[in-house]
Amino acid sequence: MPDPGQTDRAKPRSTGRRGDVVFRNLTTASGVSIIVAIALIAIFLLLQAVPSLLADHANFLTSDEFAVGNTNDMRFGIRSLFIVTVLSSLFALVIAVPIAIGIALFVTQYADRRVAKLFSSLIDLLAAVPSIIFGLWGILVLAPKITPFAEWLNRNLGWFPLFATGNVSVSGGGTIFTAGIVLAVMILPIITSVTREVFRQTPKAHIEAAQALGATKWEVIRMTVLPFGRSGTIAASMLGLGRALGETVAVLIILRSSSTGATLSLFDGGFTFASKIASAASEFSQPLSTGAYIAAGFVLFVLTFVVNAAARAIAGGKVNG
Repeated sequence: MPDPGQTDRAKPRSTGRRGDVVFRNLTTASGVSIIVAIALIAIFLLLQAVPSLLADHANFLTSDEFAVGNTNDMRFGIRSLFIVTVLSSLFALVIAVPIAIGIALFVTQYADRRVAKLFSSLIDLLAAVPSIIFGLWGILVLAPKITPFAEWLNRNLGWFPLFATGNVSVSGGGTIFTAGIVLAVMILPIITSVTREVFRQTPKAHIEAAQALGATKWEVIRMTVLPFGRSGTIAASMLGLGRALGETVAVLIILRSSSTGATLSLFDGGFTFASKIASAASEFSQPLSTGAYIAAGFVLFVLTFVVNAAARAIAGGKVNG
């Protein structure tokens, strides 16, 4: 017996009419335009970066230096930028995903319609708050509140690399620890909204079948809603991760600069790819100096692309199931 869900998702056949042909060509052109745009961006970044990479006197992949003021002795690398970017984004994802799933389950499975609508609206409103507001809130309000907890983690769990003493002082809160929490709040709306909509699409027949077998509310969620929304939740998480990887203003405000490289600790400071590029706009007067930052931007571009490809692979290319 065919699955009703599969029947609904079956591709409709074209009738061969002019309207269908025109619409098909328009949608195909739209899809191809995205691929062409991505390819052109990658080519542009690569062409602009190559001359600077050839003039680099440091190892681009392993160096912590980023000194491009003297074009005759440019020394720049992405090691610290990569560590700070990935560590802050992953830390944000670890915090945001469980909370987003909990909110989505509450809104779709437990709350009545009015409460769910109000709750959803409040979460969605977070997406409208400008990044600079999050950055100021993070460094002026959140950082002083969580500094005692950060110091406790550093004092008692400092043997673990993530909580070891970093390249900046824990006091003041200008660390990846603070930036990660702020990023978690910033990506929470996008993960919650996508997950919520996926959970709502769970076929009623699946839920009713579980209930007919005597399953409790939690068992219904565990056996039907969560498996059905697995790939959607992964896709939402990767969207949030992409948002965190590219965040600029809030991270630039929060993270304290450091004269030494990152050490894989949550109590490091420094720059992410995006905040480094944004903070150095005054150095874009010479092509070689500009190319160094474009090279860093190209790495961020590739990193984001890899994250999305990985999400696609994990989700198995399916919308649900």
